[in-house]
Amino acid sequence: MPNQAPKHEFADVNRIRLHYVTPGKGKLVMFVHGFSEFWYEWKDQLAEFGKNFLAVAPDLRGYNLSSKPSAVEAYAIPLLVEDLDQLREHLGAEKFILVGHDWGGVVAWFYALYHPEHLEKLIIINAPHPGVFGRELTENSEQQQASQYMLLFRSPEAEEVLSANNYAVLVASVLAPGVAQGYFNEEDRRAYLDAWSQPGALTGGLNYYRAARVGPPAGNAASAVDPGALSSLPPGLTSLEVHVPTLVIWGEEDIYLLPGNLVGLEEFVPDLTVKRVPDAGHWIVHEKPDLVNGTIRDFIRAR
Repeated sequence: MPNQAPKHEFADVNRIRLHYVTPGKGKLVMFVHGFSEFWYEWKDQLAEFGKNFLAVAPDLRGYNLSSKPSAVEAYAIPLLVEDLDQLREHLGAEKFILVGHDWGGVVAWFYALYHPEHLEKLIIINAPHPGVFGRELTENSEQQQASQYMLLFRSPEAEEVLSANNYAVLVASVLAPGVAQGYFNEEDRRAYLDAWSQPGALTGGLNYYRAARVGPPAGNAASAVDPGALSSLPPGLTSLEVHVPTLVIWGEEDIYLLPGNLVGLEEFVPDLTVKRVPDAGHWIVHEKPDLVNGTIRDFIRAR
C-alpha cells in the first residue's frame, strides 16, 4: 500500500481539543510523545507505519496545538489516560497498539493499567514503569541524582529558566545533540522552537511534573515531593501489574532514566520483551529510527 501524506486533524475529547497527525489506514497504532516534544517526535514512525496502519500521533494536552488547561490538576494521570481513550473512540478503534516515549510512555503504562481490554500490544520507549520508578527514586542514589531536573521543572521558576535566550536550555538538551550527530536539521529546529513558543505550551508540559508531584527527595523540601508518587495507585486501580503483551525499547545511555528502571520490571509485566540498545540514549527515537521502527514492526508481527 503506498504511503499517504499525513493529515492534521482535531478531535474534541474529554472537554478539550486534541490536535493529531495521521497518515495511512487500517489498524490503529497510536504514538504518544514525551516532555518538550510534540507529535513531530514521531515523523519517521508516521512515515513508516502509515504504509499499512492508521498511524496517529497526537499533541498531548498542554502541548503545541492541543488545548492547554491552566490548572495543574488538569494534568492528573487519569485525565491524560481518558484523553487517549476518547481519542481511540473518536478514531473508531475498539483495540489498538499504543507506543509511548518519556511522559508519553508513562501515560501509556497507565493506559494499559486502566484499559487493558482496548490494547492489543503496548510498546514503551525509555519510560519507566511507575512501580519500578518509585523504587528507583526512593532507593537508587544515582537515579535520584539523574532526576534532579524534576525539581526545577516543578518549581515556579521553571518557565523563566527554560524559555530564557530563546529556549537555550531545551535547545542544548533536546536539539543540540541531534544537530551535532546529524539527525536534526534546521527545519527540525524551527519546528521545535515553534511548538515551544505556542502560548501556554511550556507551562502545559511542566504541569505533568507538577500534577504528579514526582521527583527525587529534596532535602528540606522533601515534604513537597513524593519520590514514589507515580507508584501510588491512582483512583480506580488496584494493581500496577500490566496484563498486555509489552515491548520495552531502552537506550542504555539515557542520562535521565537509568537502566535500573529495567530491573525487576518482569514482576510488574508478566508478558514482557525487552530490547536494550547500548549505544543509544534518551532520544533513541531520533537517534536510531530504523532500529526503533524495525523492532516495533517485529513485535507487532509476532504471535
